[in-house]
Amino acid sequence: MNDELELLKEWDADAAPLTGPARSRARHQLLDAMAHAGRRTRPGRRRALRLAAAAVVATAVTGTAALIGTSGSGGGGAPGVSAPRVEHAAATVLNGAAAWEREREKEPVVPRDDQFVYSKRVIRETEQRTGEVRTYTDEMWDSVDASKPSLSMELGREMWEEPSGEGGRVWPPRKWSELEKLPRDPEKLVPVILSFGSRAEDRPVGDLDEPDRYEAYWLLGELLKNPVLPRGLRPAAYEALALVPGVKTIRGVRDSAGRAGVGIAHTGRRPYEGKYLIFDPASYEFLGFRDERTSASGKEKYVQLSHVVDWGIVERVRQRP
Repeated sequence: MNDELELLKEWDADAAPLTGPARSRARHQLLDAMAHAGRRTRPGRRRALRLAAAAVVATAVTGTAALIGTSGSGGGGAPGVSAPRVEHAAATVLNGAAAWEREREKEPVVPRDDQFVYSKRVIRETEQRTGEVRTYTDEMWDSVDASKPSLSMELGREMWEEPSGEGGRVWPPRKWSELEKLPRDPEKLVPVILSFGSRAEDRPVGDLDEPDRYEAYWLLGELLKNPVLPRGLRPAAYEALALVPGVKTIRGVRDSAGRAGVGIAHTGRRPYEGKYLIFDPASYEFLGFRDERTSASGKEKYVQLSHVVDWGIVERVRQRP
C-alpha cells in the first residue's frame, strides 16, 4: 500500500480544499475504478489500487473527472456516438449525476392532492433545413392527484387536460403517495416502473429484452422530467438508467442554454442519436433534454433542446410561485 500512499502524498498540500462536487466526483471515480479494475485485463491488486488512487488525485487537482474509454467526435465536429467501451462511460455519467443530486437534495415540500405542480421550461427549436431558430417558454399546471383539469403549453399553445377517471393511471404518477411508493433501490425501480401498466415484470434489468430495455429508458426519462420528486427518487432513477443495457454516451453536445454537455441515449430505436438526456461533462449535473419532431405535413423536421427554469407548488391554475 506504500506506493499508493506515496502517490497521494505527491498532491500539493497547499492546494485549495475540494469543493462538494469535486469531492463527490473523486469518491465516485475511486469506487468506479476499484469496481472495474478486475475486468478484462485483470491487473494485480496493487495496480488496481494505484489506478484508483491516481483517479482521485487527478480529480482533486483538476476538479474534473474525464469520460474514459470512449470515441466519437472531437471538439468542433458533429456529435459522435461512443464506441464499444461507452457503457462504462455512460454509467460514470449517470452514477456521477446521482452523487451530484444526493449532495444537494433536500426534503421537498409535499404537495397536497388539491394543489398543482407548476413548471416552466425553455425550448429552443431549430428547423433542420433552413436553420431557423425559435425559442418558446412553456408553462404547465398539473393537478397533483389528476382530479382537476390541468393546463399545459406545447410550443406556446395552451392545452387543457381533463381529470382522469376512476382507475385511470398516468406516468409518471401524479399522486405524491404513489411517487413515494416507488423504490429507491435502482435494481428494483426498473421492474416496478415496467409493471406500472397492465403486466407484471419481475425480471432483472440485465435479462430484459430490447423493447423493454428501451421502455425502461423512456419511462425513467419521463420520471426525471417531473420537477419535484420524493427525496432519493431522482438519484435512484439516474442509477437505474446506468443499469439499463443499451445506454450510450454522445459527446460534443449542447443544451438549450448553450452549455457544453454529454448526451445519454438508448440504442433501442433508430436513429437514436436524436433524442437524449444532457449532463454536464465535468460535474454530471443534469442540464436538459434533446428531442426531434416532424411537422404535421411531414415536410419540416425540428431539433428541440429544452430545460426547466422554474417550478413550484401552487393553489390554482395560472398561479405562479
